[in-house]
Amino acid sequence: MVRRPVAWVVAVVLFAEAFAVAALNWFLGELVHRQQMSLADLDPNVMSTSSKIGGVLLGLYFALCGLVALLVAVRGHRPAGLGRALLVSVAVVHGLLGALAWGLVGWRGFLFMVLVLGLVVLLLMTHDHKEGPAGAGPAGAVPGGGPEGDAPVSGVPPVPVTPPAEPSTP
Repeated sequence: MVRRPVAWVVAVVLFAEAFAVAALNWFLGELVHRQQMSLADLDPNVMSTSSKIGGVLLGLYFALCGLVALLVAVRGHRPAGLGRALLVSVAVVHGLLGALAWGLVGWRGFLFMVLVLGLVVLLLMTHDHKEGPAGAGPAGAVPGGGPEGDAPVSGVPPVPVTPPAEPSTP
């Protein structure tokens, strides 16, 4: 119940962040190129080009993570496989960016990064009750002993099957 709205918010935030990061790095690359700035005798053209490429790649990464969140919002299923790995990695990136933002930008930048980190973690940790039985038991055990994918949706455990009696010999 909570996953879809959180996924929509995460998708919108990541798409906006993707655009903002790419645009900011592109602007900084143009600034370095037009001013012919140099840092420690590095070629300004190389600095400009690398800033633009890095910004576009980081923007595409955030957009890809936003696409995963969008798919979670549309389908309503929890992220799995590569999508889950991407969302975990974007959570780690936001944790690192939050630590950098505290020193470079201030507490507002830190607060934004921690907010996005919290939303991504909330998206990864939420579950819907309809995906598994109501009384799953300890440590993810499913009534009936089957794998989680075979669990009944209604929450009613299956009838146990008893083996046939052994034939008696006279």
